[in-house]
Amino acid sequence: MSTSNVLSLPFRKSTQISLSNSIQQYISKKYDQHPDMFRQDLEVIDKLRRDAVNVREAHPSGIKKLQIYAGQLVWMGGKFPIDIGADFTWYSSLGYHTERPLVANNLKYELMNLLYNLAALYSQLAIASNRSSTEGLKTAASWFSQAAGVLTHMKAELLPELRMTNPPDDMDEATLESLTQLFLAQSQECFWQKAVMDGYKDASIAKLAARVSDLYSSAGEAAMKSEAISSAWIHHMSAKHHHFAAAAQYRAACDCLEKRNYGEEVARLMDAVACVDEGLKECKGGYLSKAVMDDLQGLKKRVEEDLKRAEKDNDLIYLKVVPPKSELKVLDRANMAVARVPPQVAKPYDFFGDHAEFGPALFTKLVPFSVHLAVSIYEERRDRLVNNSIIAELETMTEKLHQILSSLNLPGSLQALEKPLGLPGTLVQHADEIRQADALNRLQRGFADIDKLCASDRAVFEEGKALLAAEEEEDMKLRLKHGTQRWARPESRADPTPNGGAKLWNQAAEIDGYFASSTSSDGVVREKYAAVKDTLAILAGPDRGIMDFIPNSRRTEIPESLKPALGRLRGAYNDVLRLESRRRKRVEALKAKSRADDIKVDILAEAARLERTYPDTSIVPAHFEDFFEKRLDGLYESDLEAAEKEKADQDKILADVQRANREFESQKKISGAGVNAEREKALQRLDNAYYKYKEIVSNVEVGRKFYNDLSRIVAQFRDQARQWVNERRKDARSLEDEISMPPLSSLSMNNPVQSPPPQQTYQHQQQLNSNAYYTQQQQQPRQSMAVHSPPIEAQIQSWADNVPQQQPRPMPPPNMVAPVANMHAQTMWMPGMGIKFAGPSETNSPAGGQQQGQNPPKGTTWEPSKGIRFG
Repeated sequence: MSTSNVLSLPFRKSTQISLSNSIQQYISKKYDQHPDMFRQDLEVIDKLRRDAVNVREAHPSGIKKLQIYAGQLVWMGGKFPIDIGADFTWYSSLGYHTERPLVANNLKYELMNLLYNLAALYSQLAIASNRSSTEGLKTAASWFSQAAGVLTHMKAELLPELRMTNPPDDMDEATLESLTQLFLAQSQECFWQKAVMDGYKDASIAKLAARVSDLYSSAGEAAMKSEAISSAWIHHMSAKHHHFAAAAQYRAACDCLEKRNYGEEVARLMDAVACVDEGLKECKGGYLSKAVMDDLQGLKKRVEEDLKRAEKDNDLIYLKVVPPKSELKVLDRANMAVARVPPQVAKPYDFFGDHAEFGPALFTKLVPFSVHLAVSIYEERRDRLVNNSIIAELETMTEKLHQILSSLNLPGSLQALEKPLGLPGTLVQHADEIRQADALNRLQRGFADIDKLCASDRAVFEEGKALLAAEEEEDMKLRLKHGTQRWARPESRADPTPNGGAKLWNQAAEIDGYFASSTSSDGVVREKYAAVKDTLAILAGPDRGIMDFIPNSRRTEIPESLKPALGRLRGAYNDVLRLESRRRKRVEALKAKSRADDIKVDILAEAARLERTYPDTSIVPAHFEDFFEKRLDGLYESDLEAAEKEKADQDKILADVQRANREFESQKKISGAGVNAEREKALQRLDNAYYKYKEIVSNVEVGRKFYNDLSRIVAQFRDQARQWVNERRKDARSLEDEISMPPLSSLSMNNPVQSPPPQQTYQHQQQLNSNAYYTQQQQQPRQSMAVHSPPIEAQIQSWADNVPQQQPRPMPPPNMVAPVANMHAQTMWMPGMGIKFAGPSETNSPAGGQQQGQNPPKGTTWEPSKGIRFG
């Protein structure tokens, strides 16, 4: 322990890394800007980190180094994501794992460590202040208050955003709370000490001391929940709590004396003595510093002297009733210590500028990462609006249109009557389009691409699942090996950590569902293709093959009564064709409009406006919601309205077609105009195959996009599974090492004793059990001797885990020692043999060869390294 009566926080240590390399690589991969644009900024950030992590002594110059780097980290948090790719390595300063580093790819973790060291520096500057003067006490109180303020800021602002399942032991919530209360207590203690120096009234000093006691109590309570704060610090906090509780009662007693409340004075002095005694109990174990013990003992001496004087005066002169403690008024509190967050920590943006304290902010020309996220969000929302709400709706209407036309045998019934010989013009156009697109090979290539993408995605997914299954099998084997009580970590499928087993196994089930759904959809599309493959082959072939497929009709004159109905049906069908043509152009124009919708310039202007309007607020994608809504409404509202109008137009045109077709069919029957049904059926089949081809092409493109998107999902799943499995395996090795460590009961502070062979251990166990009664009878007469002069051997622990430690008995009289030959012939130890402490050799040394009746060699000292030999 330190000789000081107050505590300071040690620095956390870090290793040097090149932060600039990680930033440079991230800019190259994720941003459109070249890293060379920020060469000077990259050099500066490395220098700032190097200066900050090398702050190792209590000097005010270190404050600015830590604050500047911490401020730049806060600024960079708006430019980069939290996991930038830099592995920050830090060592704890408190607790039992100060030699074990914690590595994290986390900018917030780096910032937490910097602010922790800033709080440590403030506390050490307070310790280094001259607290023997009032000015020095004011300075020390200010330093302690700022240390508490930094820790409060860490707990309230940074810890919730740390995104670490298990933060370092000395930076968890309980530890930060305890340290905050500790530094507030020490700041309040400085105000108390200054009041004593300045000769304040006893009542005021009592109020200050009572608040000091409360703060130390709060610090100790929080420390009990911490894994990092040592027992020495907890004892220190408890002792100081009792010390200042006694000091407060003492000063209140002095105030009572001044006010002539003699009975209350005695009561408060008695309570002060009780509090001091409680504080002195913390001295056991050597945990407290000499300064704290001296303070307690000095206070006790003074309080006891005053109590003796007060009791004597009251008993002889004043004769006042001494009230019990329960009737004493609770002392008022005067709080002077406040956690003050330095403005450089609370609002670092105010200190950036060309001539400001922190200098210019780094990477100002880099587009913030939140803007990149906002651009991605907008593009996704725009594509969803265009593709799902407009284009997909139009395609659904077109598909419904073709289904109704097919059910009416259109345009086959028209073409068969209007052109009984040769090929209709629309059919020739469709055939030309099929040939130019190389339809059959195009679909085959599309199916092959889908199969290849699906197989690749499946392989990556199965790799990730295999990692999870292997880890689960390893965990089950280790659980069976060590038992569920010792193997206490969560099972693989129940690990609740972020990106842990529970999440990964659920994600695996979801991806399995994706594959099942996509396989079913692929089967439906292939069935569509199989149904029209032969017909498409005819359309893709020469005109002669199409003519051979379509039977010719005899040329007949169309009756005059049928011509008006035929003309109306042809006009209605032409309206359908114009509607389709207009719709295709609309879809193509909308796709081109979507591709040309580049939001980057406008969103950068919006981000600059937000930064000017809210300089202290980090820009996040949610800030662009209103901007997104206005832009999408302005650009695509007219297209949404046009899609609604298309639906109304299609319904009207379809009603006209159905009415004209009914009239046409009725007039055809009345006039008796004959049409070759086979020709009409063949024409309709070819027309349906063309539209079905267009539908299959769209399905194939959707399938290809689906598997490309799925590839990113399964790759992320596999990488997360690999990372989690590696962490679990490291954790398993650490847990096995802990389990394999010997129990504390088998460890000895003395020289190690070499274990006997297993057979000797077993015989030793049996002999001790079978002769327990004899041993007790033999040891009873020697109890007093053992108490006054315990043998040195009694400190050695037994090597048998389940055997209580035995006290070796003194050597029995010579007539009880059996001959050596008989001892070797015995199979079981007998009470008459006694206990012999053998040297290195049994038979060759003089001690090993002594005969019955001989006294053991005098002056021989037993050595622990030579073990214990029975017989």
